[in-house]
Amino acid sequence: MTAFDLTRIRLRDGERFSHATAARLYGLPLPWGLDDRIHVTSPPGVAPSRHRGCRGHHDDGTGIRLIDGLPVSTPEQTFIELGRLLPTDALVAVGDHLVHVPRFPEAGRPWTTIERLAAACTERRAGVVRARAALGSVRQGVESPMETALRLLLVGAGLPEPVCGYELRDGDRRIGWFDLAWPQQRVLGEYDGDQHRTSAEQYEKDIRRFDDAAEIDWRVVRVRKSGMRRAERATTVARFRRALAAA
Repeated sequence: MTAFDLTRIRLRDGERFSHATAARLYGLPLPWGLDDRIHVTSPPGVAPSRHRGCRGHHDDGTGIRLIDGLPVSTPEQTFIELGRLLPTDALVAVGDHLVHVPRFPEAGRPWTTIERLAAACTERRAGVVRARAALGSVRQGVESPMETALRLLLVGAGLPEPVCGYELRDGDRRIGWFDLAWPQQRVLGEYDGDQHRTSAEQYEKDIRRFDDAAEIDWRVVRVRKSGMRRAERATTVARFRRALAAA
């Protein structure tokens, strides 16, 4: 979905792109196979859109934000709207992305804060049950939906809540950033994504980072995509459980 595609849709006064369409404009992580129709929300007194290839919605006139000149649901409203389309874990990943502050500046980000998401969920009465449930698990410092999935897997299995996006230092020396950390137990968790397969430079940097952490007695538990498959999740949890128990 691109802004160019959307310019072909003629919106009426007060209408906006919403739900999954707004999410794509914000660059939010969405599950594969989600309805790819264009979502348009109309204000009070205006019949829902009937454009071909569109899914029309109607609400109470929530505020609008411009993205590339296009009227879009606000980040907070998009989070609530996606609560009607996504399972809770996927919605947590969306929330993590919305509130993340990139280490290197990116235009528009962070899109919102946990506090503003909470305020929106409090103000709205309809359609917010799943958004409220997901909000309790939204955290700062998460860089990818797989990091979210790993954290939710571990916490759901009864392991202690980790720190997300942890900066490990040895005195004045920065060793690096890690996806998950249990500082008291000196345990770190890393989800190894495809960048380790496609970038030799990134792979070398990570190996040095892991070695440096080990030299100051931190244990790093690394998880690949295979470790998140349903058949391997119990093994992944057991690896972290052993690491935390050993500490």
